[in-house]
Amino acid sequence: DVNGEFRLQNDSIARKDFKVYSTLSLWDVFRTETPLLSIIDPSRIDDMVKSMLAYYDQSGVLPVWVLSGNETGTMPGYHSVSVISEAIMKGHKDFDVAKAYEAMKTTMMGDDRGLKPYKEFGYIPYEAMDQSVSISLEYAYNDWCVAQVAQKLGKDEDYKYFSERSKAYQNFYDIESGFLRGKSSDGKRFHEPFDPKASNHIEDTDYTEGNAWQHSWYVLHDIEGLIALHGRKEPFAIMVEQLFTESSDLSGHNVSPDISGLIGQYAHGNEPSHHIAYMLNKANAPWRTQYWVREIMNTQYSTQPDGLSGNEDCGQMSAWYVMSAMGIYPMNPASGEYEIGSPLFEKTTIQLPGEKTFVINAPNTSDKNIYVQSVKLNGESLQRTYIHHDELMNGGTLDFDMGPDPNKNWGIQANAE
Repeated sequence: DVNGEFRLQNDSIARKDFKVYSTLSLWDVFRTETPLLSIIDPSRIDDMVKSMLAYYDQSGVLPVWVLSGNETGTMPGYHSVSVISEAIMKGHKDFDVAKAYEAMKTTMMGDDRGLKPYKEFGYIPYEAMDQSVSISLEYAYNDWCVAQVAQKLGKDEDYKYFSERSKAYQNFYDIESGFLRGKSSDGKRFHEPFDPKASNHIEDTDYTEGNAWQHSWYVLHDIEGLIALHGRKEPFAIMVEQLFTESSDLSGHNVSPDISGLIGQYAHGNEPSHHIAYMLNKANAPWRTQYWVREIMNTQYSTQPDGLSGNEDCGQMSAWYVMSAMGIYPMNPASGEYEIGSPLFEKTTIQLPGEKTFVINAPNTSDKNIYVQSVKLNGESLQRTYIHHDELMNGGTLDFDMGPDPNKNWGIQANAE
């Protein structure tokens, strides 16, 4: 309320001296909305983190998905951990950082919501619970987020422990199919039968609200490691391309209604797909990132009543468009890196704290000129496919030269296969 009062889960009333957030759609918004807010309104992030810590004080774990002050327990992972990690790694200090780390570690060392078998086996076996692959992948990212803060705070043993846990995704890789698949508790068998287009929403499935095509790319924190499992960058890029060009047929006795906004098997209407087009930046194919990002913006958004291809999810769906239209995207939010895409506007001016601005110029961008020819950061040639949060927040310029044909030399890592 305006006087700082808010309702706790036990219906008691508490009062805080900050803006308390009683609805936190964390599985959704950690991907793009909180990174966007960290740029355009960073004080909101501080209040969100303090709100999460207020819930931690009451329940002993960080929130999963709070709705009107009540924990719904909906969706896998603990993405309060992701948002707090992002905030700390970006230098936010308007909350108790030591307490925040304690809350992150305590939450991820619990036993509930599949964490017990996850810790025991290094992944969740399919015999242990439904959605075993998706839940394990979410926890692997959460673990990486804890590890980054541990390293920043000088907690070396914690850094090593959670970094090792963040490799959980490797257990699911099937070298024959290229998909991440449910694994048995003895580590010897994949879950059968297997159909990468099969979806059964949240029961009798290894995936949450999706299928193997959509969830086999969910390694936000170690894309290089995922590429290594595929052998080289080229076969990885080919399979990502196939995701977009595969038929959109789905199978299963209870196909998830959240699989929407399909381009091939890519499902923009649900969050697990949102980063995938940008992965091609890491596979020596940034021009394909540029192509698919424009295709998504053109086909999955409009000003009509059905202009969003899926649930708005408290701002995540729109935040994806906002950042992609600017030409940058937080593929791994807690890393502080923004992948370069294909800017939609000729000029975007971002007002920053301290009366600074960051201006993104793309004077010749158009419906035809979708490909990056060259990029300059503060007047200097930029060959990498990302900028860092600190570079943006310091103010300056990002200048794009766009054209109708791809420049297949820009953004390519030297001597990389």
